[in-house]
Amino acid sequence: MFLYLVVVLFILLPPYPLYADDTVIVPVRVDNNIMATIFSGHEFMHFSVSWSGGIKIGDLFLTVEKAENSQGFVIKATVKDYGLFRLFYPVDDIFTTLVLGPLMLPYRYEVLQKEGHGSATTHRLTVYDQQNLKVSYRKNEGKVKEYSIAGTVYNEFSSFFITRALNFQQGQQIVPTFVDEKRHEVAVVLLGREKIRRTLFGEVDTLKVMPKMDFKGLYDKDGDTIFWLTDDSCRIPVVINSKIMIGSLTAKLMEYTNPACRIWAGGKKLQRQEIELGD
Repeated sequence: MFLYLVVVLFILLPPYPLYADDTVIVPVRVDNNIMATIFSGHEFMHFSVSWSGGIKIGDLFLTVEKAENSQGFVIKATVKDYGLFRLFYPVDDIFTTLVLGPLMLPYRYEVLQKEGHGSATTHRLTVYDQQNLKVSYRKNEGKVKEYSIAGTVYNEFSSFFITRALNFQQGQQIVPTFVDEKRHEVAVVLLGREKIRRTLFGEVDTLKVMPKMDFKGLYDKDGDTIFWLTDDSCRIPVVINSKIMIGSLTAKLMEYTNPACRIWAGGKKLQRQEIELGD
């Protein structure tokens, strides 16, 4: 059950193919100031993930750092289960995406998954040739699979981060995402603005965003994913909610650090406080 939580990212942006796969789309429109804050090279987020009723099942850690080779930035996601879930089915997954360029397109995506007692680590590697519109994929020591794409793409994690920087004043946006061996055109919709009480930062104004997706990706899901971003130059995701086959998952921001985000004094850590959604 804990495996659903990565879909929450997603939010990624929750994607949903609305157009033909062979159509080259216009590049996403982003706010450059927000991009500079997100990709300052020192962002850290810690989410507590709970299942319906508030039962904590795990933690999600997201970081953005400068790549050691100066080739863009590294987006790293670490997933860990919690409590009794770890006794029955331990999970230690690491997802690493390297991005580059003004729109932070991915060029390498590596997954290390270790799930279950005594299980071996599964290694997945995806390489994106954005210039020649090619994607290659390999699982463990298996055969390399190659795919042709009709335009540039994001993966599930880089699309989540680019969604935070979208210029929503220009209406619905499309974020092309490569998942399930295909290029999907993901519609990202601004549902409105809401106040959220008792977040990591106290009461905040937020943007309520819903990416629409019908693909499964690494983990199954069943229903919409919605996330709430602070309505400011940092666009921090304070709450993410995703419906699954039984109930829903909610990821609540517990820690945030980013020296470039001056609005919130560079970061904060939640002690003992619940997060409530506005009416």
